[in-house]
Amino acid sequence: MTPNGHASLKEELKRLKEIERPRISAEIGVARDHGDLKENAEWHAAREKQSLIEGRILDIEDKLARAEVIDPSVLGGSRIKFGARVKLEDTESGKMVEYRIVGPDESDINTGSISVTSPMAKAMIGREVGDEINVKAPGGIRHYEVVEINWQ
Repeated sequence: MTPNGHASLKEELKRLKEIERPRISAEIGVARDHGDLKENAEWHAAREKQSLIEGRILDIEDKLARAEVIDPSVLGGSRIKFGARVKLEDTESGKMVEYRIVGPDESDINTGSISVTSPMAKAMIGREVGDEINVKAPGGIRHYEVVEINWQ
């Protein structure tokens, strides 16, 4: 996991514990005051939300406890690996794309961050500038050429 991903999970954990947990407890209290719990949809919905929040808290705590934080800015080299920002050229269309290889919890295709476990990242790992990458996509095999590797 990158330092940004680690900080993001810590921030989410803090928000869940300090804001969401107390808010849902208050909702449960209000719903309980409405009467019979067997037929109280608000109470059941609030309890379900509480269960989801508590599950997410446990999940984040586990991930943070097991996380190995790797700072890509101290990495380097000519081969693509975790943390690299990679610029690729689609050899068929000439279109340029850029991806950063991050941990599974940090991936967000909208920001160009892809999981190290994704097919695209797996195809890139170990390649160098000038290498061709072939990736199986739903529309068929896509062909890319590595144009640049950046560690910032």
